[in-house]
Amino acid sequence: MTLALETYRKKSIFFWIQLTISSSFMLSAFPASSILSRLYYNNGGKSKWIISWVAVAGWPLTAIFLTPIYIFGNRSPSPLTLKLFLSYILLGFLSAADNLMYAWAYAYLPASTASLLAATSLAFSALFGYLIVKNQINLSSLNAIILITAGAAIIALDSDSDRYPGISNSQYTLGFIWDILGSALHGLIFALSELLFVKILGRRSFHVVLEQQLMVSFCAFVFTTIGVAVNKDFYEMKMEAKSFKTGQISYYMVLVWSAITFQLGVLGGTAVLFLASTLLAGVLNAVRVPITSIAAVIFLHDPMGGFKILSLILTVWGFGSYIVGHITLGKVS
Repeated sequence: MTLALETYRKKSIFFWIQLTISSSFMLSAFPASSILSRLYYNNGGKSKWIISWVAVAGWPLTAIFLTPIYIFGNRSPSPLTLKLFLSYILLGFLSAADNLMYAWAYAYLPASTASLLAATSLAFSALFGYLIVKNQINLSSLNAIILITAGAAIIALDSDSDRYPGISNSQYTLGFIWDILGSALHGLIFALSELLFVKILGRRSFHVVLEQQLMVSFCAFVFTTIGVAVNKDFYEMKMEAKSFKTGQISYYMVLVWSAITFQLGVLGGTAVLFLASTLLAGVLNAVRVPITSIAAVIFLHDPMGGFKILSLILTVWGFGSYIVGHITLGKVS
């Protein structure tokens, strides 16, 4: 209690308000976005491109948060060099591909299963961080990788009881594979983003972090918009709205709120990383996995058998092990 009070007094009340709001965004917006993605498919939506487009369509929200920092915070935009511009394009392309992979996963998997498999991105982040950024991996981090991988393997073994009606074996397997590949790509993007800060930007102030997020989201939006246009899904969007089980207004509300919640989750995660640490972001990421799973069971009636509960326990345990390893590395350094 004494330590907690000392920590509280070291920071201003404004800091704690910011951290509380950012943490709330992470714990509510990401699960809500996952539920809405699955709700889209449950009610007759079919397009993977539309869901991946919606994930980055909320990029102007970041600009809204960034503008007051320029006006009232006496900050100026970071110089856009050719190397930085090309980095944003690369990360934007990878993000667009990542969102498309996750869209395929949510098309065929229950939201609770998809969120559990997406947790493997932590293991990939640790591996790519070690290979690309030369981050350290200790025994606790290695244990986390093994536990999270085991959790994903358990879901694969229990695929027969974890499937929506009308989803074939091949579709479920395809969703499983795309989810794992999307998690691997997400881990690579995280490592490359960290490398961008270390090698090119060289600083990590809040407005620079928001600029990076804005530019990457915008580039991903451009790539995804091209994909939607080529696939003629903007026309299909009108057709889907007419045949949506809960009506046209509900269809557009699902898409709009999917865009808003996903972007708020990204902004919340970005703010937590800057205000606190990667450690706290990892803790909140661990907490939102069971939140998403429980919400999917309540609102979407997802199946939750013994194997999935075991996978959930192993996943949370893996996150806990990673956090312990992160603390250890922090003390050593």
